[in-house]
Amino acid sequence: MVAVVNPRCCGLDVHKKTVLACVMTPDGQETQTFTTMTRDLLRLGDWLVSREVTHVAMESTGVYWKPIYNVLEMFDLTLLVVNAQRLKAVPGRKTDVKDAEWIADLLRHGLLAASFIPDRPHRDLREIVRARRTEVRKRAQVVNRIQKTLEGGNIKLASVASDVMGVSGRAMLEAMVAGTEDPVLLAALARGKLRDKRAALEEALFGLAQPAQRFLLQRHLAEIDFLDAQIAAFDAEIVGRMHPFDAAISLVTGIPGIGRRGAEEILTEIGIDMSRFPSAGHLASWARICPGNYRSAGKQKGGRTGKGNSWLRSILVEVAWAAARTKDTYLNSFYHRIAARRGTKRALIALAHTILVIIYHLLRDGVLYEDLGNRYYDQRNREAIRRNAVRRLESLGYAVTVTEVA
Repeated sequence: MVAVVNPRCCGLDVHKKTVLACVMTPDGQETQTFTTMTRDLLRLGDWLVSREVTHVAMESTGVYWKPIYNVLEMFDLTLLVVNAQRLKAVPGRKTDVKDAEWIADLLRHGLLAASFIPDRPHRDLREIVRARRTEVRKRAQVVNRIQKTLEGGNIKLASVASDVMGVSGRAMLEAMVAGTEDPVLLAALARGKLRDKRAALEEALFGLAQPAQRFLLQRHLAEIDFLDAQIAAFDAEIVGRMHPFDAAISLVTGIPGIGRRGAEEILTEIGIDMSRFPSAGHLASWARICPGNYRSAGKQKGGRTGKGNSWLRSILVEVAWAAARTKDTYLNSFYHRIAARRGTKRALIALAHTILVIIYHLLRDGVLYEDLGNRYYDQRNREAIRRNAVRRLESLGYAVTVTEVA
């Protein structure tokens, strides 16, 4: 007999238009259906309070759990939003009523683990930060369309200029839209170091652009201006809302490869209170940025990382790329050490995991990041490296004598 942990609880089967609530108390079981309109959700909250319910669980169904959570958190209830994978009922018993009963029964016996749901201000900030990331992705897509348009007009600007939307590239594109076709005049618009490539620019800008390409460039540039204004507005709004995170941001940006925007996106996903995660391993497991655990018959069947927070995963991989390109840092040497044996993709995930673990300890202990240096692994394994180097040289026919320099 499984012990009853929560004697007065409720399971919610959530849909877009309706929510079915199953209340279990020592007095018995009761089921009601409510709409997901705010007034009816308030009535749901009053009904739960009248039944003296203490715990409420619901499945994390898309975004449909959010309006219900927003309303019920105003009542004195313990709310659990549970991963749908952990709520699977017995096959062949699938109805809305049975789903709600199943959730309530699991909750009643304390068999559900709640997902991390921050408070309302934090959730609002997270939505804004995610929306900004979406705008940044849109801008990158428009830049790619500009590149395709240039290729369609035989303009090879990207082959010479690393950033077609830099100061020089933007000036050249606007001149093309205005009707300038002379490659000499276009190349003369180069600024900075790009001036040294004027001959190559003249060759790249000699093309066959038609009115269709000029029209497309005009619309793409207008869209870029709109998205830049959108991103600037998001930046201003986020700066005003990130003040509670300022101390954490200063700690996280001390890690090579992480700038202000990256720190904002990471912290809005994981929060700044690390006490909710017993260890760095729990945080990495929650983020699904660690190897999977799949062993059978004593054999390792696979190590896929699994599905987790896609927003957190993407920004961690992005900062891992930046950290891998830093010079003379521990993170750079860690990446190349893994990449040499396991490949770049696995090395990036491993580096993202390491960065997340570092962030956990910085936030938990409130300490600054101290880089171990790019020779950390060499110093830790000096004797093994010496033996391997001597063995390889001797295999090539050399007589080797090693003398340590003071």
